[in-house]
Amino acid sequence: MSEQNTPNGTADLFKKAWRGFQGAKWTDEVNVREFIQNNYTQYDGNEDFLAAPTEATDKLWGRLQELQKEERKKGGVLECETEIVSSLTSYGPGYIDESLKDLETIVGLQTDKPLKRAFMPYGGIKMAEEAAETYGYKVNEKFHKIFTEYHKTHNQAVFDAYTPEMKAARHCHIVTGLPDTYGRGRIVGDYRRVALYGIDFLIEEKKKDLELCGNGAMYDEIIRQREEIAEQIRALKGMKEMAKIYGYDISGPATNAKEAIQWLYFGYLAAVKTQNGAAMSVGRISTFIDIYVNRDLEEGTLTESQAQELIDHMTMKFRMVKFARIPSYNQLFSGDPVWATLEVAGLGQDGRHMVTKTDYRFLHTLENMGPSPEPNLTVLYSSRLPENFKKYAAKISVDTSSIQYENDDVMRPVWGDDYSICCCVSATQTGKEMQFFGARANLAKCLLYAINGG
Repeated sequence: MSEQNTPNGTADLFKKAWRGFQGAKWTDEVNVREFIQNNYTQYDGNEDFLAAPTEATDKLWGRLQELQKEERKKGGVLECETEIVSSLTSYGPGYIDESLKDLETIVGLQTDKPLKRAFMPYGGIKMAEEAAETYGYKVNEKFHKIFTEYHKTHNQAVFDAYTPEMKAARHCHIVTGLPDTYGRGRIVGDYRRVALYGIDFLIEEKKKDLELCGNGAMYDEIIRQREEIAEQIRALKGMKEMAKIYGYDISGPATNAKEAIQWLYFGYLAAVKTQNGAAMSVGRISTFIDIYVNRDLEEGTLTESQAQELIDHMTMKFRMVKFARIPSYNQLFSGDPVWATLEVAGLGQDGRHMVTKTDYRFLHTLENMGPSPEPNLTVLYSSRLPENFKKYAAKISVDTSSIQYENDDVMRPVWGDDYSICCCVSATQTGKEMQFFGARANLAKCLLYAINGG
């Protein structure tokens, strides 16, 4: 990286953070895929290296299971927020258990308490109120006035855009799953960027985008784009403030595996604090994390047991993500899903498989902490994956029924080798695309309406 490309001349910090890493292109531009391809280590061995859960993992997971049991007794929701609108910095630090917080190697909750559902009215105030009331909570009445008279919500914007024909089709249930109910749809950001570059570098890159946007011209599309880039810069600054609440400075890149996982998780946490899309997926992070873990293992600053603990604790946090949903959502999707989909394996476009030891570590969380629907662990499958990995994945599938498989050979030619699964099954270029929730058509009803004239 050239000196002028480092924010505030922090070349020494980047030199320390990127020690031993190969490649050049990714150092001068935001290009996580290039970094991974230049630095990941394939693993063809079996699962014998994996470590059992640490005492800290057992204690934290035991406490979380107690909270989950209490949540089920209360009808599926432990607690709902009614007084604070969720934002990056709307809460102080939250932990699984205050008395055990020193055991958490990866920190950060959506609210101030574990499993507490945030109040997120920007998607639609009536939906937010209905979700709370379903479980016996009453949202402060001031918010209804604010989000009907002073602040337009996404739900209202969608209804303003609907044509009468769309509204009729929606009312008759010919088409369901429309965007008025599901907010912004399926979101999977490239949270790896926070760890690799740090927030300040990303802000500087966004400032360059803003400077070049429009090339002096001003028309509707450019005005909107400039406004959105400015909002992105403010959001990145807000992420730094959010991390400070937990005592971390994420302005610079991560310097070790623990920081890389924590920085990456802060990126995801920022998303789930501010967005409640139908799916809030994690993305393709295992190969990226493995690069940092490998370096620490080689330097002697990390043991395999500590590496597994970091992965276990991060996974524990993904298992805790919750949103307040309306009854019609729960009727469609059982199990209170958030689709925190996390991918492992797959092949690179150069023909190398992308299985690493950390792919094993993520699957091993299902043994260390038992089966769980979240995160939605997904194997990007190809017959060319190592036999040892295929056997281990099959074993975990049989034992836990908690892994899904998708055909990497079908998706890779279209989306490349750095795609993520957005929501449950749909591929998307990591950090470069988003999907609006897919509507469902009742074809039988459509046919009946066509036959009888509507």
